[in-house]
Amino acid sequence: MPKFKKAERLCNSIDINHLFSVGQTISQYPIKIKWLPAQCDNNVQLKVVISVSKHRFKRAVDRNRIKRVMRECFRLNKHILQQVLETRQCYLALIYTGKEIADFTTLEPIIIGLFHRLTKEYEKLAG
Repeated sequence: MPKFKKAERLCNSIDINHLFSVGQTISQYPIKIKWLPAQCDNNVQLKVVISVSKHRFKRAVDRNRIKRVMRECFRLNKHILQQVLETRQCYLALIYTGKEIADFTTLEPIIIGLFHRLTKEYEKLAG
């Protein structure tokens, strides 16, 4: 059973700033993914940060609900990216850009499609 471990979370503010300043973007409404090939200090292939705008969702309950659904979608489908990465490593930012609260059945196919696009982009970049 796949898990979303603490080591897979991108917490370092320097790495997050680098990801947002240099990283590449792919998007499909209501999700945007910023990604960057990286060198992590441990043996984790993916490091992820999940973000929901406070400007669009004033209530923390709504933001937390969306982040929880996005974490679950990532946890269940990260194997798509891990198969392609093999020994390489990558930083990801999953950003929710929608204006309404989405549920799991709406977000999962979108995230799966974005992960497949990301694998193609990563292969082009890596060669």
